[in-house]
Amino acid sequence: MSDFAQSVKQQADIVKVIEGYIRLRKAGAQNYSGLCPFHKEKSPSFNVNAVRQFYYCFGCQTTGDVFTFVGKMENVGFPEAVRLVAQKCGIPLPKREYSSPEEAAEARMRHKLLDLHETAAAWFEEQLRGPEGAVAREYLAGRGLTPDGIRTFRIGYAPESFNALRDKLTPLADAETLRASGLFSHKEHDDGTQGPLYDRFRKRVVFPISNESGRVIAFTARTLETGEKAGAKYINSPETPLYTKGQVLFNLDKAKAAIRQSEFALLVEGQMDCISVFLRGIQNVIATSGTAFTEHQVALLRRHTSQVAVNFDPDAAGANAAEKSIALLTEEGFSIKIVTLDDGLDPDRFIRERGVDAYVQAIRGARRQADYLIERARMLFPGASAEQKVKAMNFLLPHIRRIPQKLARDQFAADAAQKLGIDSALLREELRQAALRRRDHIEVRASVLTEVERVLLRALSGDDPEHQHARRLAADAVVQQPSWCEPLTSFPALQALAARRAQDPMQVVTDDAQRALLAQVLLAETQPPSESEV
Repeated sequence: MSDFAQSVKQQADIVKVIEGYIRLRKAGAQNYSGLCPFHKEKSPSFNVNAVRQFYYCFGCQTTGDVFTFVGKMENVGFPEAVRLVAQKCGIPLPKREYSSPEEAAEARMRHKLLDLHETAAAWFEEQLRGPEGAVAREYLAGRGLTPDGIRTFRIGYAPESFNALRDKLTPLADAETLRASGLFSHKEHDDGTQGPLYDRFRKRVVFPISNESGRVIAFTARTLETGEKAGAKYINSPETPLYTKGQVLFNLDKAKAAIRQSEFALLVEGQMDCISVFLRGIQNVIATSGTAFTEHQVALLRRHTSQVAVNFDPDAAGANAAEKSIALLTEEGFSIKIVTLDDGLDPDRFIRERGVDAYVQAIRGARRQADYLIERARMLFPGASAEQKVKAMNFLLPHIRRIPQKLARDQFAADAAQKLGIDSALLREELRQAALRRRDHIEVRASVLTEVERVLLRALSGDDPEHQHARRLAADAVVQQPSWCEPLTSFPALQALAARRAQDPMQVVTDDAQRALLAQVLLAETQPPSESEV
């Protein structure tokens, strides 16, 4: 242990540091106890000794000093744990040595940008409390936010000014740093030079975005105007030396302790969804800020849990984002459940209209990943025809392929076959083999066709007057008894051929897979089917 780390350990009060994470009660002259943050328990078995400066849990046998505790809670290594404990105790950090002038300049820039964002966040909060923030306060109250909730998330207001924030920050940094902060915009001149800076966020409610340590690194801003003047509903900070959108999870700084305690994360799409849910007591909630998960975000979350409940918006964009997030989480071995809300409500509106108890029940009733995806496949590809079932299977197979465990892939495929109503032994085996071998699709082959289908396809494709009666019999069967034909692989082709007039049968069937089936049947034909065959 370095001299600095030893000095920090001697000055740190382990009881006060741990009380920043969990509630402790005095349990003797020098001992304190509480519920262990490292495993689930109802009776406190976690103990802290104030004199010897160590902790021990009788439930899970974990033990250590102040650095060990902070390292476990923050999922960081020893050097970072020392730095965090020093910051918590107000101990100045030793001057860092840099390997090059460029590295030193980059570190100074990051430090200055963090200071600028902190100043901007405080200024936005001040504007919200002032006279110009009245409309914003009214909007936030209408969204169910209390003054305490607004303070918790440091929500602010950007006034309708092109230079108010610029004037506030100009004395604190040079033009290059201000430009790099992402807090300002500028216009390009015809000669390629950059025009003067002006405030990026104007007449908007401003939501700070923090890194995992709780430092403000960016902002999202929502317009308060309507009509043509409103512009984009939300605008975000651009990517900067501090902020890359795909590398941040909104609210992780506040949610990480609750995620570890509950052993799962609740993943929502929007920041207002996240804020609304968090402020009603469900504090293991994080948001993707309207984007699908990235590999970096998955790695970030994996440090805290391997279980996720996904509750994205029910619209098409939300469903697509959910599918992409599920795919990436699956590849990384996460256990995933999907929360669906009644009447197509998003989490924010649901919890405001139905209450937190109803939302908790919805979380408890979250469906397994397989059940959700199979139901989605049935919705996207309805109908009992073999073609629709193959499309549904091909929708599911990329998800099945990503599951690392062979047994889990086999079970998913078996569930899909049952719930999609795949009766054909051939198709069931195709699905099972594709799942086990991690293929992402199966092909419709002519061997799937029954002899009945072959006869009907040949009869409906005939133009010879000698076989017109056979054609009419086949067409009547398809048109008048569609329920008989719907389960057949070639049902779409049969429908198209039954309705054709004088057109070429190969031109009537427009779907590529169906046309391939028809071509294989007709190319194998030696003579048209007779009336008795039909």
